[in-house]
Amino acid sequence: MENESIQTHLTLIIPGRKKGIKETEKRDRILHVIGLVIAYCFLGIAAFVVLLPFYYMIAASFMTEEQLNAGGFFPTEGNILENIAFNYSHTIHSDGFPYFDLVRNTLIVGLSTTCGSLVITILSAFAFSKLNFKGKEVLFTIFLSTMMIPGEMMVITNYITMSNLGLAYAQQNQFQIYLTLILPFLCNVFYIYLLRQNFMQIPNELYLAAKVDGKSDWQYLWKVMVPMASPTIITIFILNLIESWNSYVWPNTIIINKDPTLSVLSVALRGTTFQYYEHEAFRPMYTWQMAATVLTTVPLLVLFIIFRKHIMRGIARAGIKG
Repeated sequence: MENESIQTHLTLIIPGRKKGIKETEKRDRILHVIGLVIAYCFLGIAAFVVLLPFYYMIAASFMTEEQLNAGGFFPTEGNILENIAFNYSHTIHSDGFPYFDLVRNTLIVGLSTTCGSLVITILSAFAFSKLNFKGKEVLFTIFLSTMMIPGEMMVITNYITMSNLGLAYAQQNQFQIYLTLILPFLCNVFYIYLLRQNFMQIPNELYLAAKVDGKSDWQYLWKVMVPMASPTIITIFILNLIESWNSYVWPNTIIINKDPTLSVLSVALRGTTFQYYEHEAFRPMYTWQMAATVLTTVPLLVLFIIFRKHIMRGIARAGIKG
C-alpha cells in the first residue's frame, strides 16, 4: 500500500509518469520474450546438431543396404522389423565382430579398472583431505599439475613399460591383455581431486569425535566418510566405467594379438569390415556397421539416462566447499 501511494503521488507530481512505467514494463516483457525465443532457438539448433548423428546411426541400422546407399534418411523400404532382424543378427554373429566376447572383455576391463581406481581414489582423497603429513600440499600440487599433460602423450611411455613387463607382444594371452588395459588407468588425478573436495566438506569435528570413541582412521573412512560421500563416489564409478568403455587409443595400441575374441568393443568396431557374401562376391555392409555402433553406444546411453541425477548431484556436491 505504501508503494502504491508513493507511485500515485509521483504520478500527480510528474505528468505522464504512470504511462512511462507501463511502457517500460511492456518493453521489458517483450525483451524477455525475445530473449527466451532466441535462447530456445539456439538450444533447439544445438540439440538438432548433436542428436542428428545418433538418429541417423539408429535409422541406418533399420534400413536395407540399397536404401542406405541411395541416401535414404528414413527406414521406409520393406519390412522394418525384418531389416532389424537381418542387420542385427548378422552383426552379432559376424566372425570379425564376436559381440558377446567383446562385451565380456570390455566389462571385465571396465569393472576391474573402475573398482581398482575407486579404491585408490578413496584412499588418496582421504589422505589429502584429513591426514596431516609433511609435504602434503606440495605433493597434491604436483598431482594436480599432471592433469595438464594430455593422456595421449603417455601412450609411448606406457607402451614401453608394458613391453618391459613382458605383456606386449604378438602372442599375448587374454590375461596379459587385461593387465595392459587395466594397470595404466588405476590412478586418476581428476577423480582424486573431485572426491577430496567432497571429503573436505565433512566437518573435522566428526573426525575428532571418532578418535575420542577409539575409532581408527580406517574405520572412520569406511563407516563415516564413504557413506556421506556416496553420491560423488557413485558419480566417479559411472564416469570411470564410461571412460573405460569408450577408450580407443590405448587399447588399439596395446592389443597386438589380432584374435577378435581377445579384443574390446571400441577396437573391434573400428577394425572390423562387415561384409556379406552374395552372387559369388563380398560386398561391404554399412547397415551392419551402424547396427554394431548402436549395440556399442546404447548401453552407455541407457546407463547415463538412469544415473544422470546421481552424476549431476555428485559433481555439484564436490564443487562446493564449506
